[in-house]
Amino acid sequence: MAVEEEGLRVFQSVRIKIGEAKNLPTYPGPNKMRDCYCTVNLDQEEVFRTKIVEKSLCPFYGEDFYCEIPRSFRHLSFYIFDRDVFRRDSIIGKVAIQKEDLQKYHNRDTWFQLQHVDADSEVQTLTFVVPSSSSYFVLVLFCSSFRVLECKGLPIVNGQCDPYATVTLAGPYRSEAKKTKVKKKTNNPQFDEVFYFEVTRPCSYNKKSHFDIEDADEVDKMEIRVDLWNASNLKFGDEFLGELRLPLKFLRQSSSYEAWYFLQPRDNGNKSLKPDDLGSLRLNVVYTEDHVFSSDYYSPLRDLLLKSADVEPVSASAAHVLGEVCREKQEAAIPLVRLFLHYGKIVPFISAIANAEVKRTQDPNTIFRGNSLTSKCIDETMKLAGMHYLQVTLKPIIDEICQLHKPCEIDPVKLKDGENLENNRENLRQYVDRIFTVITKSGVSCPTVMCDIFFSLRESAAKRFQGDPDVRYTAVSSFIFLRFFAPAILSPNLFHLTPHHPDPQTSRTLTLISKTIQTLGSLSKSKSASFKESYMATFYDYFNEQKYADAVKNFLDLISSSGRRDHKSIEQPILLKEGFMIKRAQGRKRFGMKNFKKRWFRLTNHEFTYQKSKGDHPLCSIPIENILAVEKLEEESFKMKNMFQVIQPERVLYIQANNCVEAKDWIDILTKVSQCNKKRLTVYHPSAYLNGHWLCCKATADNTPGCTPCTGGLPANIQLDIDGDRETERIYSLFNLYMPKLEKMQEACGSKSVYDGPEQEEYSTFIIDDPKETYKTLKHIIEGVGTLEQEHAQYKRDKFKKTKYGSQEHPIGDKSFQSYIRQQSEISAHSI
Repeated sequence: MAVEEEGLRVFQSVRIKIGEAKNLPTYPGPNKMRDCYCTVNLDQEEVFRTKIVEKSLCPFYGEDFYCEIPRSFRHLSFYIFDRDVFRRDSIIGKVAIQKEDLQKYHNRDTWFQLQHVDADSEVQTLTFVVPSSSSYFVLVLFCSSFRVLECKGLPIVNGQCDPYATVTLAGPYRSEAKKTKVKKKTNNPQFDEVFYFEVTRPCSYNKKSHFDIEDADEVDKMEIRVDLWNASNLKFGDEFLGELRLPLKFLRQSSSYEAWYFLQPRDNGNKSLKPDDLGSLRLNVVYTEDHVFSSDYYSPLRDLLLKSADVEPVSASAAHVLGEVCREKQEAAIPLVRLFLHYGKIVPFISAIANAEVKRTQDPNTIFRGNSLTSKCIDETMKLAGMHYLQVTLKPIIDEICQLHKPCEIDPVKLKDGENLENNRENLRQYVDRIFTVITKSGVSCPTVMCDIFFSLRESAAKRFQGDPDVRYTAVSSFIFLRFFAPAILSPNLFHLTPHHPDPQTSRTLTLISKTIQTLGSLSKSKSASFKESYMATFYDYFNEQKYADAVKNFLDLISSSGRRDHKSIEQPILLKEGFMIKRAQGRKRFGMKNFKKRWFRLTNHEFTYQKSKGDHPLCSIPIENILAVEKLEEESFKMKNMFQVIQPERVLYIQANNCVEAKDWIDILTKVSQCNKKRLTVYHPSAYLNGHWLCCKATADNTPGCTPCTGGLPANIQLDIDGDRETERIYSLFNLYMPKLEKMQEACGSKSVYDGPEQEEYSTFIIDDPKETYKTLKHIIEGVGTLEQEHAQYKRDKFKKTKYGSQEHPIGDKSFQSYIRQQSEISAHSI
């Protein structure tokens, strides 16, 4: 979900690896150990939670999380929670990284000290308050009026938000406070209240409402403080939401100010615990912000990239050059694969670079074994195109392994007390046999794009190594088994087969299964000898039968054959997404309250259902063809965040997701799976139908056509929701980042053209088969990147000129307040 900015789309995303925590404080009890989990929060909104690691002060999580960020935010925060025996959660500490500081830690493992958490410091939500003030002197009397207008996006505390503000004129020795009215059930309150403060010398007046000062200079030590509170009926008192402090000496520089501000934590002088007392957390954070222009800006660079498969030799193509200059091949492979998939050119591109790599390979036993651009591109293609293939083949058995926890340890040294080695071997053998069978019988389900790539690999390898009859199999098995099925079994959470990294026992079972499946698929002649561990070699004797090798070859023949029949789509439903959400009654009964209830939702490629709990019989089933639109619902409808609507022919289903990221995911996947429905709507109502009318357009008939155009449709192919312009922008960013290497590669081309002797060492890292063609491509790349760089620079200059501190788009925070004061002073001086 992009933010539109005057002809530019801004995409935010974050990829996080939550490693481990260490040296957490001991539990104040006899056990000393803790059961801890970690959450990821955008400001105060939780968007991800790890599994609970039990009985440890140094819990290892090993979890990955990626999300597109659908809104603005100020902090990316991580909280470590401890769950006690009564299932009560308490915060141990937190790590909070400001948005502008994320690049400091980009893509590197970093240990962060956990910080103390208290109620006064938890003001990280994106909150705005608009004050305006005017002040004047009359003899010895100083008068100040302060007007509180409105707030946006206050946090909802314990399911409700009833905010009010206190406005305080504070001096060195005393303060005077006033309070707004409480605004019920809203996190976007409209206050619009004015408060007056009078400051006098003690002898001037005797009114108690006056604020006495001894010296006019004391005015410079005074400040206006606005505190936001959530009125609570709980016995613990009202919840603090944030504060704003404005020194009067700045306000006196102009007759009036009206601006938006970020709320800040309360500065109450409390000393937090030493960071070392709370332990630390290891994180790897990759935050990306893509600024994407309209499509025509990218035409020259995009066209240059898309013709890469036709360039002779392919090493002189723009896509291959990107792989040569990037520090890691994976950096280049991700946007390249997505771009070529989007334009339907992935198979010829991969065929071209794979054929070139095979020609450079001398030993058939090492074919496609390195981390080359070809290998990384095929890996990325399989991840994108084969995700649902994995869901169909592996997920049911992986779920069973995770739930049953059967003992499968076959290393005699690691056996637990009471375990039987033979029983464990039998448990493991059954799991391996079932997974092997489901894989080798899944050939008809293998995605077409993967089969086309495998056919190309098979043909190239067989042509290059004509004396090796097995190379046509090993060329394909090195990907489908070694780099697809085996990694998915080993780390199912990375392939969306499980929500979290498995527990240690399950992880060990999956490791043993993965090793065996990998060896079965390799078709090596001395399989038992390929194991370093003797217990694995012994276990593998169960599978030393010809029927296993024959099954692998038949499977590989099917998925890499050019004559593969075009089978119909899989009949069994594919589970796309599931989880708890809150739904509002749909009004199927004429009378009765339409209340909100928590339900387990389940989406397949056939239907969208909900039930009371996971595994229960569905209470409601909506066929995919009945989904006419899926859109966000305005918060004002029910005073609830993260709501969306599933529009059907007869009624609308209103649903609240747990957070903004989850809401976006559900909207996206529901939209994609229903995209081809013939009766999809073009307009919808962004608000609910309540009390006899639509809140958005005030129409009274419940069947009135929508008043707002539906959001842009997404591709019907669930897997390949790709933005070609965004991927081209990412490739431009990589070329721009590695510009020094591009220039060095140009030098290498010149050197190779004029010097026929041994290759110079500084240029030996580049593959340059045709210096002249490569130089020509490099020249076009540098020109295209330079043009885009100029456009980005011009946009930044224009945006800087238009930036107004204190506007709703650029609220004033700690770092921008001084800039705002300077800007206002310059405006005042210019007007004089």
